[in-house]
Amino acid sequence: MKKKIAKIGFAVMFAVLSVGTVATTAVYINQPHIEIAEAATLTTSQIRTVQTKLKRWGYYTGNVDGIFGSKTTAAVKYFQRKNGLAVDGIVGPKTAAALGMTLTTSATTDNSSISSSDLDLLARCVYAEARGESYVGQVAVAAVILNRVESPDFPNTIAGVIYQPWAFTAVNDGQINLSPNQTAYNAARDALNGWDPTYGALYYYNAKTATNKWIYNKTTTVTIGNHVFAV
Repeated sequence: MKKKIAKIGFAVMFAVLSVGTVATTAVYINQPHIEIAEAATLTTSQIRTVQTKLKRWGYYTGNVDGIFGSKTTAAVKYFQRKNGLAVDGIVGPKTAAALGMTLTTSATTDNSSISSSDLDLLARCVYAEARGESYVGQVAVAAVILNRVESPDFPNTIAGVIYQPWAFTAVNDGQINLSPNQTAYNAARDALNGWDPTYGALYYYNAKTATNKWIYNKTTTVTIGNHVFAV
């Protein structure tokens, strides 16, 4: 009888230990998601900006995809560690300031609040610059313009980016004044809704016709049709 009780007691103790182990493991597995959830307050465009900056500075080697996953979290921690910040993997106000960005949400890239004149201008630039490209290639050109709006290195409005001196061939040669077709409008709207086939690119060029050699020093993110996209 004593042996039977001893066996039951051992079984109960093993079950308790097993439950404890499972609970501990569950907390450990879910821990990275806490950081991701807190970081999710960033917009997709802001996450791409974070990734682009960290990649440019050598902290991040993943894709510029607007997803705050484990690689981005690790890169943020690396940046924080090297710059004397609290190492929590979260882009809060202090980390954002060190990255040279603000955490305010840009209304310019919100499709529900963009003005009709900005949408028209974005579509005109897409049509003038990329009407001979595939649909994805046209969305990509619009995405570059929006990425520049989000970047601290460029003007912070669609008009400011497009009309920045010597930024776009279509402005220089007057093709910006052509009437865009429905495809160009659709491409502009898709980019405004967050589709970025360029992975955060700030530049694009035609490798067959580009004459400015400095562009070749930029890091290529993707090639779509005749255009090479880069950061």
